Amino acid sequence: MWNKDGTKETSRQTAEERGGTAMHFMAVNGVTLHVSDSGPSDKPVLVFSNSLGTDFRIWDEVAERLQGHFRLVCYDKRGHGLSDLGTPPYVMDDHVGDLAALLDALAIERAVICGLSVGGLIAQGLYASRPDLVRGLVLCDTAHKIGNDDLWNDRIAAVEAQGIAAIAEGILERWFTLALRSGDPVALAGWRNMLTRTPAAGYAGTSAAIRDTDFTAAAAAITVPTLCLVGEEDGATPPALVQELAALIPGARCEVIAGAGHLPCIEQPGVVAELILDFTRGAGLAGGNAL
Repeated sequence: MWNKDGTKETSRQTAEERGGTAMHFMAVNGVTLHVSDSGPSDKPVLVFSNSLGTDFRIWDEVAERLQGHFRLVCYDKRGHGLSDLGTPPYVMDDHVGDLAALLDALAIERAVICGLSVGGLIAQGLYASRPDLVRGLVLCDTAHKIGNDDLWNDRIAAVEAQGIAAIAEGILERWFTLALRSGDPVALAGWRNMLTRTPAAGYAGTSAAIRDTDFTAAAAAITVPTLCLVGEEDGATPPALVQELAALIPGARCEVIAGAGHLPCIEQPGVVAELILDFTRGAGLAGGNAL
């Protein structure tokens, strides 16, 4: 069956009965987004928003560990994964508006939003514009302000002139610890493929949105329970920067994850899942037993 907006109707009941995931496409704000929606509909909702140059597969091992505790929603933002490109360059309101429209389309009224890097900016922006949708925040390897104009302008110029592959090695060094880069070349090659197969225009367009975003004032106005996470060896948003973000948010908790770079959801998924469950249970945002 088809909905009035042209999206295909998906049965969550069927997905739950077969113990699987409803993976589908939804049209919001004039773009088609790739969405994964799994878990019982009567559980608290946890939404994952991924980083620049990635798709929602970065959350797979975290989500697997949290099955049964939450209804889990993952999506590829515009310009990434299997979602539409839209019209780059973007502003942060494009990404924030897409997430708000997606939650409205899924009839999700309040959720814990877990965002990594630009996903963390999107999560902060969603709280600023639609606080009615947000019960809590998990802000991973992100900040109120990431980088400066020169950094992003140089990166955009490099991607537009030479493609993502030309800057991939530097990105991978910031994403992962030396232990993964030197010890697991097969996995590293796979994650490099994910990065370099991101549409260059989507990568550059989202880079422009990050460049132009400063949520310093907005962070100080956050009143929902918030957990900040950061890999100890994060080369993109180092622990000191994430701790600075946490200090801006009243009552926020900050945890540094050993053995991880910018993507602890890949290098330390068990630790990330445990921290999310401990935080959400302690804040009254989830129930159930420990992992």
